[in-house]
Amino acid sequence: MTSYLISDLHLDEHRPDITRAFFDFLRGRAAGAEALYILGDFFEVWIGDDDDAPLVAEVAAELSRYSGGGAEVYLMHGNRDFLLGQAFAQRAGAVLLPDPSLVTLGGQKVLLMHGDSLCTLDEEYMAFRRQARDPHWQAALLAKPLAERRQIAAQIRAASKSMNSRKAEDIMDVTPAEVDAIMRQHGVHTLIHGHTHRPARHQFTLDGAPAERIVLGDWGSEGWCIKADAHSLELVHWPIES
Repeated sequence: MTSYLISDLHLDEHRPDITRAFFDFLRGRAAGAEALYILGDFFEVWIGDDDDAPLVAEVAAELSRYSGGGAEVYLMHGNRDFLLGQAFAQRAGAVLLPDPSLVTLGGQKVLLMHGDSLCTLDEEYMAFRRQARDPHWQAALLAKPLAERRQIAAQIRAASKSMNSRKAEDIMDVTPAEVDAIMRQHGVHTLIHGHTHRPARHQFTLDGAPAERIVLGDWGSEGWCIKADAHSLELVHWPIES
């Protein structure tokens, strides 16, 4: 059986082409798969499972149809949609997946992550991440009215874009020592993640043995996925029509 992994679609009402491409992916390339792993930043922003935006309902319905056809769907939090909860997962027929998670793909143990926790040199972002993952902070945010949460989300996105424009490229990439440490901690030699928008396959040596870090790409002019069968992991991309 075949499984697929995707990340960083950043679904947004202002990018209907990406939503269409995702639905086409489910109905075409990923049809009949055993499992679909969505490794964070599925949505551009998530303000709570009570969001009444049409996009939320459309995506939940499409995922529910897909999972109803027999595929297991797994959702991992990203840095944009860390408030995704059980209510949405149930609507979509999906299971929330911890970050990191250890699974078997391509005949081997593989560690799955969103990837943002690996960017330890970005101290400014790591401080925000600690705050955003705090249950008390999340509860206070979710208690606010939807309209106010939309305003807060827009402010956070604007601030993030401004900060990132001033940062060196290497600061926003993963820290190699952190990659080694997390792979060593979980006893794996293959890591798959997204977040950095730098799709690639990185081969290196970990504790004297071959290791690999596979990075999923973000969806924009191209769609990206990893196709995993019983014997291999393949990084695939294709054009998306605007």
